[in-house]
Amino acid sequence: MAMSTDTEAHDVEDVYYDPYDVVLNANPYPMFGRLREEAPLYYNAQHDFYALSRFDDVDKGLVDHATFSSARGIILELIKANLDIPPGLLIMEDPPIHDIHRKLLARMFTPRKIAALETQIRDFCAESLDPLIGTGHIDFVADLGAQMPMKVISMLLGIPEDDQEFIRDHTNRQMRTEAGKPMDHEHGLATGEIFAAYIDWRAEHPSDDIMTELLNVEFVDETGATRRLTRDELLIYLNVVAGAGNETTTRLIGWAGKVLAEHPDQRRELVDDPALIPQAIEELLRFEPPAPHAARYVARDVSFHGQTVPEGSVMMMLIGAACHDPRQFGSDSEEFNIHRPLRQHLAFSVGTHFCLGSALARLEGRVALEELLKRFPEWDVDLANARLSPTSTVRGWESMPASTP
Repeated sequence: MAMSTDTEAHDVEDVYYDPYDVVLNANPYPMFGRLREEAPLYYNAQHDFYALSRFDDVDKGLVDHATFSSARGIILELIKANLDIPPGLLIMEDPPIHDIHRKLLARMFTPRKIAALETQIRDFCAESLDPLIGTGHIDFVADLGAQMPMKVISMLLGIPEDDQEFIRDHTNRQMRTEAGKPMDHEHGLATGEIFAAYIDWRAEHPSDDIMTELLNVEFVDETGATRRLTRDELLIYLNVVAGAGNETTTRLIGWAGKVLAEHPDQRRELVDDPALIPQAIEELLRFEPPAPHAARYVARDVSFHGQTVPEGSVMMMLIGAACHDPRQFGSDSEEFNIHRPLRQHLAFSVGTHFCLGSALARLEGRVALEELLKRFPEWDVDLANARLSPTSTVRGWESMPASTP
């Protein structure tokens, strides 16, 4: 169905959202607020996408995979490129095949397995933070955020320490964009060849890690056949886990450094009562979600706010806007408040694609904050020298330097 000529509902003058706009992305929340109120279904003609910004719309849209498909990618430029997405790229699949692949990976992230990691995560934090005591400075990203999640995910995958930084930088590079430019999808869908040598070695030397488990797991695929994963599927799985396991927790820790510096009274409460930290992590995720949007292919005509979005369109689900919606979070939704009554946020998405690693991310965030605040109850961030990451898909800091008394 063609676009309605009644454009007032979504083409409001000077209400503008562009995921590649560097200035806008530095603080998108004022514009997100205008989108929610003035253009709850927004259309961007330049990049040809629609966007939803209200909590209920985004919540329902993320759950409705029959209308909003992930199978062509979840990033605007990937959907536009109309590529063949290789099987096993979990975040870019719909049920039923998604459910088969997800079930396999879910075995790696059971609550028991995650809980068993706490001591090691604490040790990794101590390794990163202890050398900084007395130096007067810390970079929340370089010194902790980029180190600890990498060590945890590498331990899970069985990647030797000598190669961990190389793997992390490689998977992060795949998400990188030049400031203000789309992702280079030619290089953005690598099949994880970087892990090939480990797979071959691990096949000969089994261990208690995800790689060994995935090498040996048998499952019923979408054709009804019982089989093991192919080498290509395995490579893609490992790429997904390595990328997802590094980038978002890194950004969460960077945001914690900035936001808590700007709210010293709440930071002091966390120092005095660490039992408040899990709630603070939820509020940080809501207040500055590291993945601020997810794109979907519109598989059938759908209507929002009196407008029809035609089949074949791209819909951006603005998670960052939804997480600040006063309809869900109250009149103080634009404020950071560790005592906010817990309500569902969308930082880990929802429905079929609810983040598999959410329990791990929460655990890493909690332990990182506990260990940070134990050693550094106060700090001031150096925003003049902080650098925002250039990816259009993940929003956070590349560097967040701070001084510690």
